[in-house]
Amino acid sequence: MRTRVCPAWSYTSSSHWTRRGIAFSHPISASHGKVWYSLATQCPLHVSRNWWLFILSCGVGPGERCCRESIAKMKCLLAGTLACTLVLAAHGFYSSSDDVVELNPSNFNREVMQSDSLWLIEFYAPWCGHCQRLTADWKKAATALKGIVKVGAVDADQHKSLGSQYGIRGFPTIKIFGANKNKPEDYQGARSSQAIVDGAMNALRSLVKDRMSGRTGGSDQGRQSSGGGGGEEFFAPWCGHCKNLEPEWAAAATEVKEQTKGKVRLGAVDATVHQGLASRYGIRGFPTIKIFQKGEEPADYEGGRSRSDIVARALDLFSSNAPPPELLEILNEDVLKKTCEDYQLCIISVLPHILDTGASGRNAYLEVMMKMAEKYKKKMWGWLWTEAGAQMELESALGIGGFGYPAMAAINARKMKFALLRGSFSETGIHEFLRDLSVGRGSTATVGGGALPKIYAVEAWDGKDGELPVEDDIDLSDVELDDLEKTEL
Repeated sequence: MRTRVCPAWSYTSSSHWTRRGIAFSHPISASHGKVWYSLATQCPLHVSRNWWLFILSCGVGPGERCCRESIAKMKCLLAGTLACTLVLAAHGFYSSSDDVVELNPSNFNREVMQSDSLWLIEFYAPWCGHCQRLTADWKKAATALKGIVKVGAVDADQHKSLGSQYGIRGFPTIKIFGANKNKPEDYQGARSSQAIVDGAMNALRSLVKDRMSGRTGGSDQGRQSSGGGGGEEFFAPWCGHCKNLEPEWAAAATEVKEQTKGKVRLGAVDATVHQGLASRYGIRGFPTIKIFQKGEEPADYEGGRSRSDIVARALDLFSSNAPPPELLEILNEDVLKKTCEDYQLCIISVLPHILDTGASGRNAYLEVMMKMAEKYKKKMWGWLWTEAGAQMELESALGIGGFGYPAMAAINARKMKFALLRGSFSETGIHEFLRDLSVGRGSTATVGGGALPKIYAVEAWDGKDGELPVEDDIDLSDVELDDLEKTEL
């Protein structure tokens, strides 16, 4: 009976090799688990049994020349495999061009622990065969979940501290970091891209439910108490339209929470579970979205069902309910740092000295700024002002002063970039400047020094006109003056 070794060669119990039905007599002898192969005693080679069978599977047959070629091929194959393993160990499985976020101890806290997003994270080792086979599906799942669920990877062989922190004992291990980032859950599903996406969406559905404040009653009060209103989706698990809406709604909820600092919230209610709540709001079809605003009855949402449509409506809701942004005077370093680091942009005006404008002139400039802050309040920008000459290092870093006062600059503290108002300091001029900024137009420059400048502590403006400094009278009684008549010129 023949035992098949490879597509070209087979070995029979009579110690004959057969290729395509042609028999060759080449004796095989076994000794201590090793195989001796020879052809007319010209090719005495001592190899392990498994290695020899592997050489045969490469398609090279018996004979001294073929045998040596087989070993050469085997060495080449082993060298290539080793080189590939070393490359993977050095560089990991993922690159910046992938949708998988590479995580390490230096960015894990910032990217994952401080994030409101749901994270799916693979802990792997480069030498792990199962990890290597998972790579393609993990990348595919990350691309499918882009903008909805964050997908990351940790080389736990290199970053053992992270692996130890989360009790990683085998590879690959997949963890789901949801609402409670300190207690991630193990992913127990299959390792195909589709199964991973399904598992992520199930986790996302649970996260959205956990974020609801009104699942058991009083949903409108819960939404209104946030100050910015909110929206609630009533769904049924069997509803196809609800399933289609789910990823858009979840992604919009995360974005809205981040942009409004949690002042507008989007939730979801399983109407088959909370039938009393659904009945209270007259829910008759799925999905139904209700809008909650302070002091008003819940209203039906009639807009589009895409992520961008939902976000736009939520920001309009926030804009209509939010108070005007606070306009702060730069009195110390903390004011500048907190405002510029907490918001995407901070708008800074440098107003003329109080002696040049008086209180009425300064208040007129501040009024223009407040109107613009109200107009653009849904952008969630910070608004600051200072007096000319009070913060000279700030003016120098922003190139302010060459155009005269008042002047205005917009700073992106994350990128350390700024843009200057080149037009007039008026509602029209500032509106055109901010409108261009909001759509990404206009020229920018790097903040001088590449960091926020030093800020000096100053007294707050008291709201009054400025006063010229009073010069002290000089007592000349003790000063001896020469007789002017005797002074020679």
